[in-house]
Amino acid sequence: MKAFRAGILHFPRPAEAVLESDGLLVIGPNAEGQEVVHAVGSYQQLAPRFADVFGDMPVTHWPGRIIAPGFVDMHIHCPQVDVIGSPAEGLLPWLENYTFPQEMRFADPAHCAEVARFFVAELLRNGVTTALAFSTSHPASVDALFAEASKQQMRLMTGKCLMDQNAPEGLRDHTEQSLLDTEALIRRWHGMGRLGYAITPRFVPSCSAAQLHGAGELAAAYPDVWVQSHVAENRDEIAWVHRLYPAARSYLSVYEQFGLLRPRAVYAHCIHIDDEDRALMRDTSTAAAVSPTSNLFLGSGFFDYASADRMGFAYGLASDVGGGTSFSPFHTMLAAYYVGREGQTKTGLSLTPQQLWWQHTGGAAQALGLGGVVGTLQPGCEADFVVLNPSATPLLARKTAQAASLDELLFSLIVLGDDRLIERTVMAQRTEAATA
Repeated sequence: MKAFRAGILHFPRPAEAVLESDGLLVIGPNAEGQEVVHAVGSYQQLAPRFADVFGDMPVTHWPGRIIAPGFVDMHIHCPQVDVIGSPAEGLLPWLENYTFPQEMRFADPAHCAEVARFFVAELLRNGVTTALAFSTSHPASVDALFAEASKQQMRLMTGKCLMDQNAPEGLRDHTEQSLLDTEALIRRWHGMGRLGYAITPRFVPSCSAAQLHGAGELAAAYPDVWVQSHVAENRDEIAWVHRLYPAARSYLSVYEQFGLLRPRAVYAHCIHIDDEDRALMRDTSTAAAVSPTSNLFLGSGFFDYASADRMGFAYGLASDVGGGTSFSPFHTMLAAYYVGREGQTKTGLSLTPQQLWWQHTGGAAQALGLGGVVGTLQPGCEADFVVLNPSATPLLARKTAQAASLDELLFSLIVLGDDRLIERTVMAQRTEAATA
């Protein structure tokens, strides 16, 4: 058992945070050997309850700091680390001029391993402890990312990118082999420790009907793996899909046609969709990965929060590096606030600081099918957390000292925060006996 004393931010209810100004977090292994939260609350109330434990083990005390749930990133591209910050006129030119050339480099296993090490370190440095990530079409890129995540005991889902058409030589795969590779990778990695596999058709234009059909068959055969892709990000992309599938009602309905909408299916963007699409996502328990910095950077459009809430489908936040412009959850939450406020193309609204934080922690976990597993710091939840320093910069120190409410404090952190706010990232450990 381990105990930590500091301010503690946790979510006993969805989108309703509690800040214990002098809190205690007690963690330890569960029956499977996974380190989880055993208790969270006021130090004054909890300390007597755990007095016998504390007698043998000192409490780690971080005065002036805040312990918070590790962040959950619903959509990010490991191979695009070196694409971030590349100028482009829009999504499709950006893919052709920057993304595809970088991804071709992952034919080299040494390059895969080097980027995977940097990528995981950058996630952890920014306080991200759970991520659903793209790899490339090269199986070695999947092996490298899983191996590094396992080494760091990170909860991570990824998969080989399926793309057997409309892609350059060096990235384009072969239909039958791509599906064989996918199944082999599922059997090798899915459920190993904290790792999960994600069947990953890049997007409809990059996959033949035969490849999408095969992906759907694998999704049915392995119902506990994830499915990830992109949908309705850009109007040029949507027009392309319509030319490929003129009889389809919508871009999203193409994925439905191939059995790729279901629980644990996550689609990035979901900008240019209608209520029939939203109902389809709700009824199939399919989730949206909202990617605001990417959508603003590429000029793709604005996620319609009001319509999503009205129709009741699941969503959470994502960095979408490298179209996204930062690994930092604070930058992503601030961009989501901007996107919510935009009221010219949709209904504008002001997301509260607690709603924004929830979308990048427990809400994202729920959308991924990991509700109660990560993202809240409630008892039984895996014990991933970050330690925040509200005085990390002079401006942060000045602003947070004046906060008169939890919302004012959280909004100051969202607006002014970046990687400097993350003093440390602590990963839940898993015993070797439980892994074996």
